[in-house]
Amino acid sequence: MGSPAHWPALLLLLLPLLLLLLRVPPSRGFPGSGDSPLEDDEVGYSHPRYKDTPWCSPIKVKYGDVYCRAPQGGYYKTALGTRCDIRCQKGYELYGSSLLICQSNKRWSDKVICKQKRCPTLAMPANGGFKCVDGAYFNSRCEYYCSPGYTLKGERTVTCMDNKAWSGRPASCVDMEPPRIKCPSVKERIAEPNKLTVRVSWETPEGRDTADGILTDVILKGLPPGSNFPEGDHKIQYTVYDRAENKGTCKFRVKVRVKRCGKLNAPENGYMKCSSDGDNYGATCEFSCIGGYELQGSPARVCQSNLAWSGTEPTCAAMNVNVGVRTAAALLDQFYEKRRLLIVSTPTARNLLYRLQLGMLQAVAANPTLLLQYGASG
Repeated sequence: MGSPAHWPALLLLLLPLLLLLLRVPPSRGFPGSGDSPLEDDEVGYSHPRYKDTPWCSPIKVKYGDVYCRAPQGGYYKTALGTRCDIRCQKGYELYGSSLLICQSNKRWSDKVICKQKRCPTLAMPANGGFKCVDGAYFNSRCEYYCSPGYTLKGERTVTCMDNKAWSGRPASCVDMEPPRIKCPSVKERIAEPNKLTVRVSWETPEGRDTADGILTDVILKGLPPGSNFPEGDHKIQYTVYDRAENKGTCKFRVKVRVKRCGKLNAPENGYMKCSSDGDNYGATCEFSCIGGYELQGSPARVCQSNLAWSGTEPTCAAMNVNVGVRTAAALLDQFYEKRRLLIVSTPTARNLLYRLQLGMLQAVAANPTLLLQYGASG
């Protein structure tokens, strides 16, 4: 290098060369380096340049990873002959070759792109639908729903998976809800006077299907409306079916009450004949006595709405006939009403006492002196 005394002269000689170097612009890379504008989702290229080094541009794959092996090793991973494996991230699939080679023309052997995976379009369920977030792409979630009256069967929510399949089977909407029907309230009725039944009517209930509104069958169990219901409790049930054979039912009761005054008994030595059931509201009971007895009290009694019998309790008392009279007319006059009662009170002509009594009266009517004789002999 010479002694320090010669350095100033050496610097003067090198100064023009340094100035010349400062005027030269920086190198923009070697020809054919593969530099090109970036395209979205495609292979990307960086811009550093190294003089006289025949490299391809570095690779960048959106949504993917690049693993390169250079022949020289070390830093030069885009030199001639470099091999790069391309792998897409989860949820993306590769379009193009998975192996890129830096060729002698200083370009990579292929262009690649990682696109988001997509699942098949879901089928719209009958009587329902679905709504999705992010369409049908990877990680998209779709939720099924059903129309009113239908129940979801299957997975309510499905997700598009990495294998381009949905996480669950397609759902369906089925009619599982029974139809609705509302019966009337309890019907309570009182039988009319002198009757044991009452006519009860109501509007036939209408069923409603919550799904398609169509009912196939309506079945009644019990007496139909407008029937005469006897005393007691009666269960009425309506059943309806929809097209999916779901069943809906409703029930109510018809209660019929008969007002009753309590049973009467025939008087001793007498008879009683009643209408209807004998002690129901409006029933009439008539009383009579056997021969030789006369009725005292009410000859007929009626069961009233206040559940009390009209009149007074009847009895049958023995007849008291005065035989100390001189004429048959006088005899008959004193028990004219008694004779009528005797005749009315007799049940039938087949009764032995009745025939005996009737014969005696006929004999007296033909010969009044017989009654005097009977009296004298008594």
